[in-house]
Amino acid sequence: MTGMQSYTIGQAARLLGVSPDTARRWADAGRITTHRDETGRRLIDGRDLAAFSVELARSGTAEEDAPYTSARNAFPGIVTAIKLGDVAAQVEIQAGPHRLVSLLTREAVEELGLEVGMEATARVKSTNVHIDRV
Repeated sequence: MTGMQSYTIGQAARLLGVSPDTARRWADAGRITTHRDETGRRLIDGRDLAAFSVELARSGTAEEDAPYTSARNAFPGIVTAIKLGDVAAQVEIQAGPHRLVSLLTREAVEELGLEVGMEATARVKSTNVHIDRV
């Protein structure tokens, strides 16, 4: 698998369904841990963002006026859990306030290189959820 993905404050805000100012305030208050890259930008590790997105969804403290829409049934979010079986796999994505779960083959998860903390898009068609790696 690849190295851990990190997110800028702006990327994290989009994935959490809040404004960049809100994400910045949360980081300043220590609600989510950040580190700086070589250029001085604040980044959030993917695993930390995944855990925070689940906590945020459970607490219901996302911005109430944030638009939660699905253009062509696409839900961009962050992978929060992966359960691998011998043949099948279960992938969970937190897309703003929405938790989506997809059952797919283990081979598909491995080919996509999916990991907790990685940005991905769940696409819903009928009763199926397809995962696109971003």
